[in-house]
Amino acid sequence: MKVEEVPLNRILRPLPRQNDAEKVKALMKSIAEIGQQEPIDLLEVDGQYYGFSGCHRFEACQRLGKETIKARVRKAPKSVLKMHLA
Repeated sequence: MKVEEVPLNRILRPLPRQNDAEKVKALMKSIAEIGQQEPIDLLEVDGQYYGFSGCHRFEACQRLGKETIKARVRKAPKSVLKMHLA
């Protein structure tokens, strides 16, 4: 699967997550020093991106003021999205 740079402001995170503040801080330090090493996984449904994992990396990039995040994007129909939301 191809890795893309996806704008953070185009990613919806429909499920609430509780992030570990220390893990986010550690990721912020790492990303600031050496860049994002592991992409997050996204679903693309009808041109909209949905994130269900990589919540600590997502928050770290947001807090660092990054405009994009490295992501593996999988195109999917609405039926797959509905399964993730169930």
